[in-house]
Amino acid sequence: MAGSSSTRKAAKLANRSGGRGLRVQGGSIFPIAIMAVIVLGVASIVYARQTVPSADDSPPTINDHWHMAYGFDICGEWFQLEGDLEDRNSAGNFVNTNFLQTGIHSHNDGVIHWHPYTSRAVGSRADLGVFLETYDIELTNDALRFPDNQLGGDDYVEGETTCNGEDAELSVVVWENFTDTDDGDRYIADMNDIRVSSDQMVFSIAFVPRGEPVSMPPWASRLPELGAIDAGVVIPDEVTQSTIAGDNGD
Repeated sequence: MAGSSSTRKAAKLANRSGGRGLRVQGGSIFPIAIMAVIVLGVASIVYARQTVPSADDSPPTINDHWHMAYGFDICGEWFQLEGDLEDRNSAGNFVNTNFLQTGIHSHNDGVIHWHPYTSRAVGSRADLGVFLETYDIELTNDALRFPDNQLGGDDYVEGETTCNGEDAELSVVVWENFTDTDDGDRYIADMNDIRVSSDQMVFSIAFVPRGEPVSMPPWASRLPELGAIDAGVVIPDEVTQSTIAGDNGD
């Protein structure tokens, strides 16, 4: 019978192999196929990474040097942050750890100087929160909190803090360029995530009575001049924190 003949052949093969398992002809094809799939998969990933730009390839990059006006409108009075964060030790090295993480800072001039030192402040990671965190400013959907070395460490909280007895709200208004004449785009949530997407933008961080319009900071129109400090241009004496604070009373 054909069945018994096949059985005898299999037994003979088993005896010849000394009890080892049978090796089926072509048994190495399966692992080779698996390896081929793995190699092709890795190659596809590498190709995709090389041909599809990552989010961090978009501006701003480490090679960009942008300037953006910003200001805090607190109950109708404008404020800037103090300190340029570029303090150095006797060896000439930067010592501010917040600054070293990104390189984003200001110069007591109401301008965000955005020339990133690390990938933490480029592409999709470039947002308003990067700048605020550098100065330890906390901005949530309903609260604006300053550290002790900024604006007296005050907190402004919706539902708790008022503006001369009036109920106030927190928002950020953004203009794509300091020359814009519209009302800007207003944000009332996820304000830390507002993208820094182009040079010469304007950010007004406002805690004002509900319904009150928010304008650009009064120094925004001088953005090119103020940003020139990085080019070694001396800023005129009138463009100082004290003078700007005095102008707010006009």
